[in-house]
Amino acid sequence: MRLSNKKVISLVHHEFEDLELTYPYYRLIEEGATVHYVGEKAGEKYVGKYGVPVVSDYAYGDIDPADYDAILVPGGWAPDKIRRFPEVINMVKHMEENKKPIGQICHAGWVLISARILEGKKVTSTPGIRDDMENAGATWIDEPVVVDGHLVSARRPPDLPPYGKAFADLLASQ
Repeated sequence: MRLSNKKVISLVHHEFEDLELTYPYYRLIEEGATVHYVGEKAGEKYVGKYGVPVVSDYAYGDIDPADYDAILVPGGWAPDKIRRFPEVINMVKHMEENKKPIGQICHAGWVLISARILEGKKVTSTPGIRDDMENAGATWIDEPVVVDGHLVSARRPPDLPPYGKAFADLLASQ
């Protein structure tokens, strides 16, 4: 399994977009990766916009991003909450500084905006935050998936298959 030696942070908070959190999680596990749900509190039950529950493995402050190979940020309304935690911003900045894969879909771009890592990057997102992405210095492209170096971005749930593949391919190449 090509990802058997990889560890991935999957950020979580209430009102995540159900498919955007769970699809990449299972896609990476299928390829052998270890994926941890990381939320505000360890062992907390978080519920998605459409009712899917997940339980966090760790709290934001409990992990060292240096122990991980990549990070996934889901969409939904969760990113607006997730980006308020300094530990999350530090995780994203660590991944950026070390050129480790960062996956973001839909509204997840808000977290990257708050981490101030989008200047000069090519990205996509839900069209609803296109202005936010561009105001943060990114070039927004209306494509299902955009890969710019170690950053993989996608628009919305119908783009999950190519997003999952692109992220897994990038992680395997690291």
